[in-house]
Amino acid sequence: MPKNDAGDTPPEHTADDRWEVARPLGGTSLDGVRMAGFRDRTAGGLDMRVLPQPAVIVVIGLGAGPVTVESASGHRPLKGLVASLSPGPARIRGQGVECVEVALSPRAAYALLGVSPLELDGSITGLEDLWGRHARLLREQLADTASWQERLALTDAFLRRRAAGTRTPPMAAEVAAAWDAIVAGRGRVRVGDLAASCGWSRKRLWARFSSQIGLTPKRAAMLVRFDHAARALLAGERAGDVAMACGYADQPHLHRDVQALAGCTPAALAGLTAASTEP
Repeated sequence: MPKNDAGDTPPEHTADDRWEVARPLGGTSLDGVRMAGFRDRTAGGLDMRVLPQPAVIVVIGLGAGPVTVESASGHRPLKGLVASLSPGPARIRGQGVECVEVALSPRAAYALLGVSPLELDGSITGLEDLWGRHARLLREQLADTASWQERLALTDAFLRRRAAGTRTPPMAAEVAAAWDAIVAGRGRVRVGDLAASCGWSRKRLWARFSSQIGLTPKRAAMLVRFDHAARALLAGERAGDVAMACGYADQPHLHRDVQALAGCTPAALAGLTAASTEP
């Protein structure tokens, strides 16, 4: 049976009161790692469009049943999943959803996942396909713990152990610096300038960046710029204003990028509710 912790800090609720949200009080131990616990408080179920974002998302399901991932490759029930930086158009559906979600920066993902980001192949992968029995044991341990803060602490400790035991060589400093420059510039950077800043040729940067981040530098810049645009559209800003503020050549340019990354138009993206894009 789950253990009770009467002293556990009460979780937050989303604005629509649908989701219970818990965040670690002391933050996380590792750089580039964010996490939160989510529980659906209604009988409405989850129907969420997966949007690309500049983080690898790990979801550890704690509910009685799996969620169903619907993508171009078909429908797959999963109790834990990993969404790559650019997972392609997909939806996640489920009932009684309760989970711990971990967002990993590319540098943290490179160290913690145990596989090259290229192996994620721009998709959503089952967590047990990557972490095997360790994923199953972690999920069982979390499900037997009622306190959100204890669940988050257990997840944090698990990730610390993975980081300490990793055999993956550190990400190249030049690759990390190129990613940081893309994020700092909100995607408005030139690949030639990135290569020059780290003293590499464009070809070498392209190859090393792709192998360690999982995207080409150009695609990574496109993703980071899209992330800012998507947030603005979801906040109700006009597409024309978003295109100008985010550095798109024009509104059709924004349309093409949103269609390519989210599988819908900017108008459709703007019409999504927060609950239909993330817990």
